[in-house]
Formats: sequence, C-alpha cells, structure tokens
Amino acid sequence: MILLISIFVQPKPKNKIMNKFFTLSFFILSLIVSAQNSLQFDKKFVQSEDRWVAFSADSIGNHPYGFIYIDSQAGLTFDYEGTFKIDEKGKFISTKKELQGAMKYRLEPNNNLVAFIPESKFTELQIQKVPDWLKGYKTDEGSIDRLYKWGYMYNGWNECEKALEFLEKANKINSDYKGLQVELAFSYNCLKRYNDAITVLNKAVKQNPLDSYTNKELIYALVKNGNLEEAKNVYRKVLKEVKDKTYNSENAYNILQYYFIKKDVKNFESWLSEANSDLLSKPNFKNLVEQMKTELNLKN
Repeated sequence: MILLISIFVQPKPKNKIMNKFFTLSFFILSLIVSAQNSLQFDKKFVQSEDRWVAFSADSIGNHPYGFIYIDSQAGLTFDYEGTFKIDEKGKFISTKKELQGAMKYRLEPNNNLVAFIPESKFTELQIQKVPDWLKGYKTDEGSIDRLYKWGYMYNGWNECEKALEFLEKANKINSDYKGLQVELAFSYNCLKRYNDAITVLNKAVKQNPLDSYTNKELIYALVKNGNLEEAKNVYRKVLKEVKDKTYNSENAYNILQYYFIKKDVKNFESWLSEANSDLLSKPNFKNLVEQMKTELNLKN
C-alpha cells in the first residue's frame, strides 16, 4: 500500500522573481498490509466452484485453504491443501498438509463464508490456478448429462441463475431430455420468470401429463402470473387423473393465497369451499388457512 502525502509550502521569496508556491511531495511505502485487505470472506460454498479458497483464521492465525469443485456423485467438494499465515509484509506463508495424498471433504451448502485467494498469491502458496487433477472431473463437461446434473444441483442450492447457465445449454442440445423442462421451470419460477416457466411446463405436461410434480410447478407459475382460472382447471384435472396426491394441499393453498393477498374475499371463500378437503387435510396448511381467515375477518 502506497501512501501519498503532499505538503504545500510558501517559502519566503529570495528575490522578486521567486513569488510562486512550491509543492513538496513525499511517497512513503507502507510495509504493513492488513490480512483483511488481502482476503474478503464474502463467498458462499456454492459460489466457489473451481476456485482456491481460504477459511477464516484460527486462534493462532492459520487459514485453512484448498480448492472447491463439484464431484458429479458427491456434489460440492473441498480438496484440502494445508494452511497459511500472513506475515507483517502481507506475504502468505504456507504449511502443506502433513498426510500424503488427497484430503477431500464433502461440503453441505450453508451460510459459511470463504474468501477467494488472489491469483497474485498463487506463487507464494506454490499452487496452480487449475490443479492438474481437476481434468479428471471435466471429461464430460459439454455433455447434456453433465449440464443437467449441474443445473439440478445448483437449483437444489437455490442458485437458480447459475443453474440456468447449465440448463439452457442443455436445452439447446436436446430439449426432450428427461426432466430438463421441469428443471428449467424450477429455475424460471425461482427467478420470477413465470411466462418462461409456463412455456416449458406446458411442453413438459404434454410429455408426461400425469406427473404430479410437473403439474405442481405449472399451477404455481400460473398463479404467480395471475392466470387463476387456468391454475384452477389444472388443479381439478390433477384431482381427477393423477394418482399421486402429494402436492394437492400445496396446489390448493397457492391458489387460495393469491386471493388472500389480493384481499379478494368473495373468491377466497369460494375457493376455500371448493378445495376445503385438501386445504384442511394437513395441519400446517390448516393453520395457515385459519390465520388468513382471521386477517380477513371471516367467521369459522
């Protein structure tokens, strides 16, 4: 870090010509660099794919560090490299792991934060930007199977925008790939792109009209898009034709919630009457319905 200090001096003129201000500038090089300026602990695990990361220091200043990548079977994985300290000059002093061979840990997505290690520090840590062993996990990088799996994983971690990067590439390869349209719809719904969700879900329903999850996502998108009559028609079709009743209560509740938010008491009561059995069959939804009725000043 370089500190610039400028001092403006007005000297006494030695003659009539010397009547201007002189500027004296000093450059001071600071030898002390804060570790917090080098590392910013603001990245979640799911934002750290294919990155060298450091964890917060322990009580004696050791930062565990390593490489985060995705294993298609294990999911997010941390390859432990060792620890490092940051000296008074800002240099990263590494201590490699004592055990030989790879030390890998599966990471569960959570709110723990890590820091990306700056590329300028790779030489000090004696690491490569891309480890040689990573190529073994990249052999099928452009395949539709891998693109779908990665999109599915990122959706599961609620990183829907990242998921779309993979899923939309997969869609260009083969839009009929099993499960792809529904996974795309999940991303679109998550990002409030309801028209896009409806488009892909209509295609998915044609391919598999009796799938309860696909119909659930369609009802959700239709409700959020304000297409209530369509949503109710899909709900009624599901009741008659789909054997899996897993999402019936959720479907009925999503429609009821729309009327509650709009304070549309007439349609709220009408839908509550029609879908009463599904809405009251599960305690959690029953409690939510009772709270809505109380807020709308409806009698039990």
